[in-house]
Amino acid sequence: MTYPWDYDPDYNKQSLFIDRLNDLNTLLAERKFDAVRQCITEIEVQDTAELLEGMPKQTKALFFRTLPRKTATEVFAYLNQDLKEDLINNLSDEDALHLVKNMEPDDRAAFLDELPAEIVQELTARLPRDKLLEVKLLLGYPTESVGRLMRPDYVAIKQNWTVQQALSYLRTIRKDNGRLSTLFVLDDDNRLADSIHIRELALAVDQNTPVAELMDNRVIYIHAREDQEKAVETMQHYDLNSLPVVDGDQVLVGVVTIDDILDIAEAETTEDFHKMGSVGVINFNISEASPVLLYRKRIGWLLLLVFVNVFAGLAIATFEDTIAAVVALVFFLPLIIGSSGNAGSQASTLMVRSLATGDVALRDWGRLIIKEVSVAAALGITMGIAIASIGYWRGGWDLAAVVALSMVAVVIVGSLMGMSLPFLLSKLKIDPATASAPLITSMADIVGILIYFSIAVAILPTSPPV
Repeated sequence: MTYPWDYDPDYNKQSLFIDRLNDLNTLLAERKFDAVRQCITEIEVQDTAELLEGMPKQTKALFFRTLPRKTATEVFAYLNQDLKEDLINNLSDEDALHLVKNMEPDDRAAFLDELPAEIVQELTARLPRDKLLEVKLLLGYPTESVGRLMRPDYVAIKQNWTVQQALSYLRTIRKDNGRLSTLFVLDDDNRLADSIHIRELALAVDQNTPVAELMDNRVIYIHAREDQEKAVETMQHYDLNSLPVVDGDQVLVGVVTIDDILDIAEAETTEDFHKMGSVGVINFNISEASPVLLYRKRIGWLLLLVFVNVFAGLAIATFEDTIAAVVALVFFLPLIIGSSGNAGSQASTLMVRSLATGDVALRDWGRLIIKEVSVAAALGITMGIAIASIGYWRGGWDLAAVVALSMVAVVIVGSLMGMSLPFLLSKLKIDPATASAPLITSMADIVGILIYFSIAVAILPTSPPV
């Protein structure tokens, strides 16, 4: 079979995907399973997983059973949890056991943790003892901890070995082990002493040199009960490909690799975006979610914001006499409160992201608030000058002064609220991303209304015209 992507390197990626998917569906419908397997050998497992997720529901199980066992295991790791459960239910007991047994330890633990209890019992009852112990080890740690993320199949050598002994040991390890580049060095009590690159062993001039002499004792590690975000920050900060994980006694219990960290970093960033959009945590595919589920995820915050904005209405009602006296104030109301909310949202977004990446810490609040006041003042003055001319056109110098001063004040106050709330939440051990843009905007709107009309009362006549 000839494919368009075989001869056109510029072939549109989306069209390529659709054509591959159509070809596979046709081959499956015609029961040409050998041709399906041949087609799959030409693409990466990640692309195969994407193709599988795009197939009709009735075809997915058939396609998956067609895959060679090794390929099926690799593809399975890249599927979403719901599809994994559907496929497991459509496999024979033998195939399901083989699949689970050959998964990476961390993937296996995460998968079993989400399955119904009866299915977990059936699978774990038949798992080899070493695989079962790995599952129990990982699931024994808190859900969002590094312990759930780590892989217990690290490669370690002893510090009292010679280079020759270490190399001899490495030759006994399976050739398909992909974690041989970084070796972890243990002391006599299995505590982590250091980490070295395999090239240091390979380039050692004297094969009788003790491993201890190759160590620099500068190993970076993390505790198993630390939050997964801490592992992301540590690996990014030190530019690591692997990060050893220790328990409370400094005993090496696992390793976190760069591919695990990329998955967690993506998940954490997505979670922060969802929180900042006031939709809670969404851990499912939006395209496959039911309208009822999306409604439930969004309605809570929207109802809360409705009640918050009731206070904005009450604030406006408090100044009915002022509005009646100078109706032109209403013209500028959306502009003033919108600017307050926008400034707060900007500052909140910057601080939430900076806290998440570790660029700033709680101790930086005092220094940053001074900087934010100066920046917000400059922004407010610029915006105030821009709007003052419109205020003069609508109501003279008095109204121009009101809208200009109000603009400066609401931008400064909104920015300070947006910057300070994420710090406050961090201090209270709450995710700073909870300082969502809609929440900050609503709070800044209320304060902006109060500031705007208070300045108007102080400058403009408050008696309505007769």
